[in-house]
Amino acid sequence: MTTLDELLHPITRDRFDADYNDRKPLHIPAEAGAPKRAILDWARFNALLDQSSIWTAQSLKLVFNGQPIPPEQYCIEARSQSGVALRPSPAKVQNLLAMGASVIAGDVQELTPELRALSHRLGRDFAGLVGANVYCSFGGVQAFDTHFDLHHVFALQVEGEKTWRLYENRADAPVSFPVDDAEARRWFAQTRGQLMSEVTMRPGDVLYLPRGWYHDALTTEGASLHVTFSVSPLYGRVLFGLLESAAMQDPAFRQWLVPGTDGGVQLARQLADLGRRLAELSALPAFRDEVLMAQERLVPRGTAYGLPARASLTLYRPTGLRSPKVEGPPRVAIEWATGQTQFALEDVIAQFDFISEPALRDAFESAIGLGVFKAL
Repeated sequence: MTTLDELLHPITRDRFDADYNDRKPLHIPAEAGAPKRAILDWARFNALLDQSSIWTAQSLKLVFNGQPIPPEQYCIEARSQSGVALRPSPAKVQNLLAMGASVIAGDVQELTPELRALSHRLGRDFAGLVGANVYCSFGGVQAFDTHFDLHHVFALQVEGEKTWRLYENRADAPVSFPVDDAEARRWFAQTRGQLMSEVTMRPGDVLYLPRGWYHDALTTEGASLHVTFSVSPLYGRVLFGLLESAAMQDPAFRQWLVPGTDGGVQLARQLADLGRRLAELSALPAFRDEVLMAQERLVPRGTAYGLPARASLTLYRPTGLRSPKVEGPPRVAIEWATGQTQFALEDVIAQFDFISEPALRDAFESAIGLGVFKAL
C-alpha cells in the first residue's frame, strides 16, 4: 500500500474529496484479508524499538492516563563514540508499559520502505508536511484525553482493537492549542459537544479525521497498535512572510508611515495604496511560484541510495545567451545556473529540491536545446 487511493479503498478519491476531505470523519472497515495492516506489525514494531540508538526523549514518548511521563523517568544518559545523549532505556520503558503506560514512537515516516512510500504520496497529494507516529496502548488505559488535532489525521489500525469516540463539535480551522494543563483539558471536555459516534477500529481499518474534530480513543482490552499519518498543508499565514520578502523590493513599503495628525486622512490613503500594491504582488505569477516552492519544500524528494553504484554527473557551462522566459518555479534554478562558470545538472536537482525534478529536467533540456548551456 503506497498511495492514497489504496489507503482509502473502496472509497474513491473523488468521493473522498466531495464528501469527506476537510469536511467530516470517515471510517473505512478492513477488506477481506486486511491488506492495509501489512504496513506494520508487532514484529516490525519491536524491531524498530530495538534500534535504541535512534530514539530520543522527543521521538519516543510515554503517556499514562492522559498525562505525559517525564523523560527522566524512562531515559538514561547513553554513552557512545559520538558522545553522551539522553535516550530511552528499554528496561525502564518496558516496566512502565507493564504498569499500563502507552508508548508513542514519533517521526517514523522514513523508518521503513512502506511508511516512507505512503508518507511521500500523502505529502504530494495534499501538498503538505507529513509525519507518522506509532501508538501502542493497552486495555483500560487511555493515553490522551479529548482533544482535536491541527492537521488531517489518517489512522490505520494494524494490531488489536481500539475504540475511538467522535464528538459533534469541530474547532474552526485551529492553528494552535491552549497550554496543556488541567484547565485546557476541562476546556476541551466542555467544548467537545455530545458524543456523535463510537468507532471500533480493527486490524486493517482506516479512520480519517479532519483538522479540528474533537475525539479521544481507548483500548478496551488486550494490546493495540496503530499508525497515524498527520498531514499539514500550508494555510494563509505563510503568505505574510512571502509577501514581506517581495514587498520590501518596492520603495513604497520602505517609506515612513505619515502621521495621523489630520485625523488619519493621509494615512488612510497611504495604507490603501500599500494594500493595493500587496494585492498586485499576490496576483503575480512569480508570487504564485513562490507559494508553489513553499509547498514543495514540505515534501522531501526522498532519493534512494543505490550503493555501490554512484550517480553520473553531467557537466554544463553557460554560453552567455539569455535564457528565454521560463514559466513556473524552474525559473529560479535556470537563473542560478546562468550565473555559474560551470555546474552539474544533478547538483542543481539536489540544490533545488523544492522544485519538481521532472519540471527541472524539462526546463534545462529546453534551455540546452536553445543553446543557453553547453555540455562539457
